[in-house]
Amino acid sequence: MLMHPHEARLAALRAELARRGLEGFIVPISDEHMSEYVGEYAQRLAWLTGFGGSAGFAAVTQGRAAIFVDGRYTVQVRAQVAGELFDYKNIPADSLAGWLAEVCAPGARIGYDPWLHTARWAADLAAALAQKGIELVATEGNPIDAVWADRPAPSAAPALPYDVALAGRTSAEKRAAIAAWLAGAGDDALVITALDAIAWLLNIRGSDVAHTPVALAYVIAHKDGSAELFIAPEKVTPALARHLGNAVRIRDRAEFAPALARELAGKRVALDPDFSVAAIAQALAAGGAQVAFKTDPTILAKAIKNPVEQQGQREAQARDGAALVRFLRWLEAEAPGGGVDELAAAARLEAFRREDPGLVDLSFDTISAAGPHAALPHYKVDRQSNIPIPPSSIYLVDSGGQYPGGTTDVTRTVWIGPGAPSPEQRDRFTRVLKGHIQLARAVFPQGTCGGQLDILARQFLWEAGCDYAHGTGHGVGSFLSVHEGPQRIAKPGGGQAGTGQELFAGMILSNEPGYYQQGHYGIRIENLVLVEERAIPGAQGRWLGFETLTFVPIDRKLIDKGLMTAEEVAWLDAYHAKVREVLGPRLAGDDLAWLERETAPL
Repeated sequence: MLMHPHEARLAALRAELARRGLEGFIVPISDEHMSEYVGEYAQRLAWLTGFGGSAGFAAVTQGRAAIFVDGRYTVQVRAQVAGELFDYKNIPADSLAGWLAEVCAPGARIGYDPWLHTARWAADLAAALAQKGIELVATEGNPIDAVWADRPAPSAAPALPYDVALAGRTSAEKRAAIAAWLAGAGDDALVITALDAIAWLLNIRGSDVAHTPVALAYVIAHKDGSAELFIAPEKVTPALARHLGNAVRIRDRAEFAPALARELAGKRVALDPDFSVAAIAQALAAGGAQVAFKTDPTILAKAIKNPVEQQGQREAQARDGAALVRFLRWLEAEAPGGGVDELAAAARLEAFRREDPGLVDLSFDTISAAGPHAALPHYKVDRQSNIPIPPSSIYLVDSGGQYPGGTTDVTRTVWIGPGAPSPEQRDRFTRVLKGHIQLARAVFPQGTCGGQLDILARQFLWEAGCDYAHGTGHGVGSFLSVHEGPQRIAKPGGGQAGTGQELFAGMILSNEPGYYQQGHYGIRIENLVLVEERAIPGAQGRWLGFETLTFVPIDRKLIDKGLMTAEEVAWLDAYHAKVREVLGPRLAGDDLAWLERETAPL
């Protein structure tokens, strides 16, 4: 009888752990930069378990194994991970420390890779395990890497200069601001590990992580405005060296850990506790540096887009919107016959996007969700899950593109004919739309945070006893990460990072309320919005609002006009007029005629 492939991998890992004197090991979805999305070389959890989600972790001991995921992946994890090999555990109800204490005897040594976890995580888990007599041990090298025979190598793609005509500020200007921040804080240097922060600071881009244009690297920024870039030599081109100039010293990525341990002794070094892994803090402390944990100042600076970045985003949205219109017209014509499946729809949408020579990549894997799959907010279609789009049903598509000037993210929920949506479907869609409109129309004083605005998007669903389990809005980068902090619109509390972050003019967020009828259908309407200053006659203090950036028709077939106020109808009609204005010049023939029909006044 053949052994299950993941059973063989578990056996190999357990043998390696035994060789190292370890009872167990913890396997996250992570890389050395605490990235949300990681390169193929870092997909250790997927290799070991088969799980393809973007959040979760496993714990393996000599006798047991478990995989921990949150509510977004409850269905997916059971479809992808063998239940006879791994216990299914739910975050936050089930704790890692609690499970390890249950399955391990006192005296057990549990390994972790200090390059894949933060120092805070390691300290908290070590303290919790110590109460049960279990020791948390940092490993030298990752045990999975020792048994993963065909592990992909990290990307060798070159890092590329990013033109100041798109960035809006020079790297020298950004580094000078960091130097001033260091001087004000009494720090000598800042270690930057978040890949999008490095890309933003140095005005570089890359292709080392799928759908995110970043290059694998580290940076040490100094209080004199200089910086050291640690990057694999094969990624450095003459053009990159010229672009960085004399104030940025290029060093081999392999020199980074030794430099931390040997070159910063006696220095006060700032380190972001959320993005820096434990190994960095440990190396600095061992070398005699004083570690000052504080938020990386590039995070907020990157989130506040300058006027050039704002205009680049508008251009990207217009390009993207034209591709979406061509796709939605095609879908309306082809899907009601039942011959289009989820994968085919996603491929056709990507093909429409790629007709634009400016498209660099998608900004994430398209969520192409038909029927009951639309009720899974983070559904990812593959060959196993793929289904035809049923006639007379709701279809949800959440997608985006990476363009040189900006990153897009848009969700549309549409009715696939023939027939008409049910009264319940129209009611729920309209309540989601009303919440979307109220958030888009919001005016608020300077000092407001995303958590204070979240109820605007939920209020009409709440009136009907409904809600949705995800946040309402996330930050978005400028030709960078489609999910960017620190700002967020979500229910405050409950460990929702970013909900207390003050919103500033120049920040970009998504506006994406939804509704999900488990096992039946799902609804989400997502546009990107730009925080802008608002002039109000007689106002006291500074006031802000949102400029809508995304222009794609909203499906009129799913709207119950009777539930909408006159102000909401006026907003939708004005929005659709703007859609025609922005996209009309980019379309022709049947596509233009479809656009004009779909954006007629309600």
